[in-house]
Amino acid sequence: MTPPRYSPIGDSGEGSVVLDEAVKFEISSGADGEPERRVRDRGATERAILAAAKGLLAEEGFQNFGINAVARRAGCDKQLIYRYYGGLEGLVEAIGADLGTWVKDRIPEDTGGMFLLTYGDLMERLSLLLLDALRNDPLMRRILAWEISENTEQVRRLSEARSKALALWLERMRGSLTPPKGVDATAVNAVVMAAIQHLVLAAAAGGQCAGLSLKTSKDWEKAATALKRIVRGVYG
Repeated sequence: MTPPRYSPIGDSGEGSVVLDEAVKFEISSGADGEPERRVRDRGATERAILAAAKGLLAEEGFQNFGINAVARRAGCDKQLIYRYYGGLEGLVEAIGADLGTWVKDRIPEDTGGMFLLTYGDLMERLSLLLLDALRNDPLMRRILAWEISENTEQVRRLSEARSKALALWLERMRGSLTPPKGVDATAVNAVVMAAIQHLVLAAAAGGQCAGLSLKTSKDWEKAATALKRIVRGVYG
């Protein structure tokens, strides 16, 4: 007998999308040969909901971000979002927590074969990794744009989570490395990070920044070279 399929209950009665990969059936035959019970894979369902929420935010922003929209995209009953995340605010919190994983995945703590002998070595590596990571992540670019255009609690939570994750990465990797005497590393790093973020946002919006084309890999190599020269000019 084919196991029953789990159909979502949407706000408009839509029930055609099924989260097959998030539901597992454990079947044992009874005396009448019928299936006895079904087991839902909660972990897979939670991951599907989180992925749907992140995708929706990246594509449409907070304007269309709601329980019903996330449930439809994930292909699940919206009650599962309340059950697993406590509602929309809990889902935003989960996305914020996931940003810590984003930093770990996109900005690895290994040195990539590079010897980090000076603070300049460290900041060069972080700058280049961050540039590449932001270029390839639509949701993170959205968050960066929101930081300067939307002063909402939801945006602040995501911004703080990203900033905290980057600060922890730098603290772990820095070890005993220190910037040169007389250099305000906090101010310099803030300006470097701001430059990286603006380059990425400008490229996404118009393919260029202040006359520098940012459309091809060669264009980005020029930007990366300039970034390294700025970092090395300050930190050596």
